[in-house]
Amino acid sequence: MVRTVEWVNGVVRLLDQSQLPARVEFLDCRDYQEVADAIRSLKVRGAPAIGVTAALGVASGAQSVEATDYGEFARAIGHICDCLAATRPTAVNLFWAIDRMKRTMQSLKDRPIPAIKQALVDEALAILEEDLQLCRAIGRHGADLIQDGQTVLTHCNAGALATAGYGTALGVIRAAWEQGKKIAVIADETRPVLQGARLTAWELMQDQIPVTLITDNMAGALMKQGKIHLCVVGADRIAANGDVANKIGTYSVAVLAKAHGIPFYVAAPSSTIDMKTKSGADIPIEQRNPMEVTTVHGGHLIAPDGVLVYNPAFDVTPADLITAIITERGVLKPTDLAEVFT
Repeated sequence: MVRTVEWVNGVVRLLDQSQLPARVEFLDCRDYQEVADAIRSLKVRGAPAIGVTAALGVASGAQSVEATDYGEFARAIGHICDCLAATRPTAVNLFWAIDRMKRTMQSLKDRPIPAIKQALVDEALAILEEDLQLCRAIGRHGADLIQDGQTVLTHCNAGALATAGYGTALGVIRAAWEQGKKIAVIADETRPVLQGARLTAWELMQDQIPVTLITDNMAGALMKQGKIHLCVVGADRIAANGDVANKIGTYSVAVLAKAHGIPFYVAAPSSTIDMKTKSGADIPIEQRNPMEVTTVHGGHLIAPDGVLVYNPAFDVTPADLITAIITERGVLKPTDLAEVFT
């Protein structure tokens, strides 16, 4: 797989996911404003990838700060962090990574400014590397849940493209495939931005993992026919009670899985678990541009001009619909999160 996000000679290099699958293009962000715009415009997306990218954005912004005393430097970094934090409200990894960068800066307030700048780069790169390792651990734990010959349904894209590499939900699938299991994947298209069609199908085809694309409204019929054995999805924020915010449509898949007696798993690193948020009702849900629903292919109108549109980017799946949550620490019941992560 190509790398989703990299630090190249002081530049934050992103795989421009808005161009996939037609073109594989990279975007070089040379300052934190360009990083923020890339996050806001979905050139980089997926909760873990957003967190890594934001951390690198802080590191990038720090290099251009001309302050010579800590107080002035800290105020500048605070502004940079606020700019990045304002890009997208739901994925908690964004705020987790920014807070970690702030703590790194604060722990070094007695050091020279150049040393703090380098430490911020080092911390961002550590966050990137840790994400890779966490995803591989998630894959190892989750692979045991998939049996040889089974077909897995996944929603949206929770793969290498949504992380620093390897993936969460697709990391589980990828690990099972690497074990030699003859599995297959069904990817639903994930309207309205089509992350399943554009990204998941492309990513799995790159690794030659068998994948079949379906429209979102086909999942129930395939479950009834016995053609889906389990579901594995990612997450953008997991509340303390085990409720999960993920791409819009995830809740529908979970309800269908429950109705058909099919296991429904969520794969996510600990950075996605927000113990400060008590339940899914407290998770902020991003509302996006109506044109995502009314147009396709960059502007072709598919709905009456001026129609009212409701376009939440995420929904919340209640904990009681989730069979288990796959983390780097193992496969956990939603009710076990508080004990393990506090």
